[in-house]
This record gives sequence, structure tokens and C-alpha cells, in this order.
Amino acid sequence: MTSSIKLQSTVGDFAPEFMRQLPLVEADMRAHGLEPSEFVISKDRAGPPAFPLVTPFFHEYTVFVGDDSFTVTEPDDMSFLAFFQKRCIPEGEQDRPSTLRESNPGLVRRFLRWMKQPI
Repeated sequence: MTSSIKLQSTVGDFAPEFMRQLPLVEADMRAHGLEPSEFVISKDRAGPPAFPLVTPFFHEYTVFVGDDSFTVTEPDDMSFLAFFQKRCIPEGEQDRPSTLRESNPGLVRRFLRWMKQPI
């Protein structure tokens, strides 16, 4: 299935699960008056390479729409997709069940949550 959102990456393909879930996010966007074909998502390395041939721990995802853009840093494609989908749904409607399946948090995600806790 092809996506309406244009995807580009300097660090390899988007994850297969991301590609499977993207049409559901696009459907949510359309349901809230957004046109997915107006969006471009760019995936890049977050920071300089520490060691050659080592994959990055985080990626920068830049979303372009019209003349505007924003960039977020996430550990993986699915974390970014969940973040992006939440930004496409008005705050009052975020309590409704999402079409995007929540995945179990990985080790990095659990560590980052732990680090955010107050001392």
C-alpha cells in the first residue's frame, strides 16, 4: 500500500511496522480535516556518527507541511509515528481509542521514562 505522506530518509528505510501503520494514521488525519499528501516526513541521524558502521540510537524526524516544519528526536520509527498521530488529533478527542496499535516499550524507551522521573 502506498502512502500519501511523502517519506524521505538519509539513514535507511522506515521500519516495516511503520509502513503498515501509516495508512491508519493517514485515515485519522483525513478524519480531522488534514490532507496527508501535503506532508513530508524526513528521517535523519540525530547527531554526528560516534563510530563508523554503528547505527544511531536516535533519529531526527522533520515534518514539513507547506512553509512550516518541526523536528523531533525519537528512538525509533514507531515512537515517532505515535507522537505524530497525537499531534494530528485535537486535544479533546485524544481520549478516543487510537487506530495505531501501541507497542510494548523497548529498553531505551523504559530507560528514558525512568530518567524523566523526579528525584
